[in-house]
Amino acid sequence: MSDKINEKIPKYVPEIRGTLRDHMINLPLVIREASGIKVFGKRIKSLAFTTDIAIIKNINADAILAVYPFTPQSVITESLVGASDVPIFCGVGGGLTTGKRVINLALNAEFNGAMGVVVNSPTSNEIVRAVKAVIDIPVIVTVTSERDDIGKRIEAGASILNVSAGKRSAELVKTIRKHFDKFPIIATGGKDEESIRATIQAGANAITYTPPSTAELFKETMERYRRA
Repeated sequence: MSDKINEKIPKYVPEIRGTLRDHMINLPLVIREASGIKVFGKRIKSLAFTTDIAIIKNINADAILAVYPFTPQSVITESLVGASDVPIFCGVGGGLTTGKRVINLALNAEFNGAMGVVVNSPTSNEIVRAVKAVIDIPVIVTVTSERDDIGKRIEAGASILNVSAGKRSAELVKTIRKHFDKFPIIATGGKDEESIRATIQAGANAITYTPPSTAELFKETMERYRRA
């Protein structure tokens, strides 16, 4: 009897869907195997890597990683936070954008309602330390290779590591875990379930997923229209 009581019974999860909003982007279910990272009481396992508001409104990610290859602007942060139903972790520079501007953008991001800020891998530890000193939301530091001194990053004030090493992300996560077994790690998981699971098993707590672009999605829609 006790064995039966202790058996894990799958929980039924009711799901509400609409007719007009039924067409949305669903992230790979394997991401749910990640432990997640609790930020201000909210458990985050999946982050969509996008700044497209239309995609942000039609994807089932737990949060959005809004990092883009341009100089960060507060009007972009404000627009993304205002449009999103889920937390926004926004980029504040650290590559082309440096110095006091990064600090000001981070402070502005917090004021606009971002749940965290992301700095690029070239960001100096001095800037990481300065950003950490003025905001009360997580500072996510991007890591791209084994050459990054993770210990110094954490000492400077990194709250979470964002591992972005392309095909080598799982390997880099595994290397970091050898020295920092409990530090929060977000990592790119790739496109297929196998690579995502490998990244999770390597030690990533949460996974970033790059959804198809609006152009790619609309191409499929147009093909259906043409066949109709």
